[in-house]
Amino acid sequence: MKHKTILVLSAAFLALTTPIPVALAQADGSQATQALANRIENLQVAEQGGTLYVRLRFAEPLANPPASFSVANPARIAFDFPDTANALGRTQQNINQGDLRSANIVQAGDRTRLVLNMTRVSPYETRVEGRDVIIALAPVPGPVAGAEVDRAVANFATPSAEVGQEVKSVRDIQFRRGVEGEGRVVVQLASPDTGIDIRQQGSNLIVEFIDTVLPEHLQRRSDVTDFGTPITSMVAQPSGRNTRLVISPNGLWEHNAYQSDTQFVLEVRRVVEEPSQLVQGARRGEYAGEKLSLNFQNVDVRSVLQVIADFTDFNIVTSDSVQGNLTLRLKDVPWDQALDIILQAKGLDMRKTGNVIWIAPAEELATRERLQLESLAQVADLEPLQTESFQVNYHRASEIFDFLQNRDQTVLSQRGSVVFDERSNKLFVTDVGSRLDSIRRLITEIDIAPRQVLIEARIVEANTNFARDLGVRLNFANSGAASLGGGARVGFGRFSGGALTGNGFTSGGAAPVTNFSTLNLSLFNSSATRFLNLELSALESDGRGRIVSSPRVLTANQVEATIKQGQEIPYVTPSTGNNPATVEFKDAVLSLTVRPQITPDGKVQMRVLVNKDRADFSRSVQGNPPIDTKSIETEVLVDNGGTVVIGGVFEEEETNNTEKVPLLGDVPVVGALFRTNSRTNDRRELLIFITPRIVTESLTLR
Repeated sequence: MKHKTILVLSAAFLALTTPIPVALAQADGSQATQALANRIENLQVAEQGGTLYVRLRFAEPLANPPASFSVANPARIAFDFPDTANALGRTQQNINQGDLRSANIVQAGDRTRLVLNMTRVSPYETRVEGRDVIIALAPVPGPVAGAEVDRAVANFATPSAEVGQEVKSVRDIQFRRGVEGEGRVVVQLASPDTGIDIRQQGSNLIVEFIDTVLPEHLQRRSDVTDFGTPITSMVAQPSGRNTRLVISPNGLWEHNAYQSDTQFVLEVRRVVEEPSQLVQGARRGEYAGEKLSLNFQNVDVRSVLQVIADFTDFNIVTSDSVQGNLTLRLKDVPWDQALDIILQAKGLDMRKTGNVIWIAPAEELATRERLQLESLAQVADLEPLQTESFQVNYHRASEIFDFLQNRDQTVLSQRGSVVFDERSNKLFVTDVGSRLDSIRRLITEIDIAPRQVLIEARIVEANTNFARDLGVRLNFANSGAASLGGGARVGFGRFSGGALTGNGFTSGGAAPVTNFSTLNLSLFNSSATRFLNLELSALESDGRGRIVSSPRVLTANQVEATIKQGQEIPYVTPSTGNNPATVEFKDAVLSLTVRPQITPDGKVQMRVLVNKDRADFSRSVQGNPPIDTKSIETEVLVDNGGTVVIGGVFEEEETNNTEKVPLLGDVPVVGALFRTNSRTNDRRELLIFITPRIVTESLTLR
């Protein structure tokens, strides 16, 4: 990578300057000044003894020097002042003294940032004197700004070597991978005033920490290839009184470095080279060239293109039909955008090949390219035909044959033909050589082993039954008859007796109940003619059941599979008239039908149909049992190996029954002897789970 400075020509012909981007949006100055506790009232710059002093005057004195950081490319030093407003009435001031070109003072909310735009980053000191903050920028020995250099140099701070100066050190060196795949080297320094020099030496990037000691445990070579960044390795080693960090990137790359307090960060990101782009690394539709300023009055367009060629080191070839003059005034515009503006103004277009740009009228370029395409088409019509066979491994050759025979396909030329052999599963294609290469790439991409998916469904049915009966029954019996009214029209309490034995009543009498849930108490006289029977009944039942069905099926990606288990139930249709009886079979099975699709990010998208049918022979209709059906059909996206509930049904049935003697059962307290209460609570729950697993060599069907 080659870095160069910007050439400055005379104002009458060309002025080249470096941009000053503003990172913060300016707030309303009048309102912010009144609301914040402090404000910047004045800014002055003075030079003394080669040191440049920037004096900021505040309305109230600061308790501590401001926080600051520096950036190497472009060279800037930034200072942040919290709870401070900008009362200067301007946001930019041109200075052009020493290495300081200009200053930006931008307020955003309750913070004001001062950005010093430098030709190169210099060592600086900050101190507070009353209401003034003084920033001292020390001079840096080295090449003068504007000179062309062949290596990228970024001097963050080069402190002067004084006798008795304290030796600085490196505390830690770490490597990280950025979000966009860039390599990030993070160095923790003992002092923020450490001098740092960055340069490119051959294919390596060298970082020198001036007058800095490297601890022994940090002197090592690190292989960072596995991180997948442009950096393959880095070596930390002492170099005299300095510490040297050698970074080895590969491919096409660009770097950026910045320092915040004692932390130094160097980022190396990969640049994808696109031959059609003027500036590599720029996004589509954006301009990323170095900025320049142009001021022309009725100048020949060829002269303007020559200026851009000298600025960019591109070889620009112009057609003889490029003529005319141009009046142009641009300030701080990327050079690739400036070239685009010039071409649009004169109806021109360009084509880039390597570092050569050919510029001509748009119509001329279009005509030339059309003639080239027509020439290529004529060559293709005259090119001899070749025949090649292609072995198809994982597809049927007839499927690819049908695709190539489709009239909408563009793989075969008009002279091409294809046949297939079903027994050997081969294709035989006859066409020109370039089309055969395209077919070979097509078959290589689509003829791959299909990935397989194991799908497991779990159908869980849970039942909970609870019942409770509690009651009292009081009976009275008499061996004689008692009547109301003459002729014994109404009677009660008659006992059709039997003989009393030592163990109770004989058959024909009111024998005691022996059920475990019932307790009887009988009182009778000595002659066993009158009885008083008290019966207590209490019953509680609790039942729980669970049925788990787990069908599994293994299938290829995007191939539907079905698995069933169950029985076929015969349904008999009675004969009617001359029509004899018929028998029809219906499925009562557990089945799983699924069509999986593996997504590019490793998930599984499935179309699922699950059935759980069961014949209920206890409720037959004309000898034909009904079929209880439980089914779900859905489409779901699941992580590989993950489990998801695709459906569920919950039912709860609660019943309360009371049996009692009329009137007597409603009497308070005593009425409990004449009624029976029962309560039933049934719960049924159905849940369906699905779990897909992408099959690898270590995963088998178990």
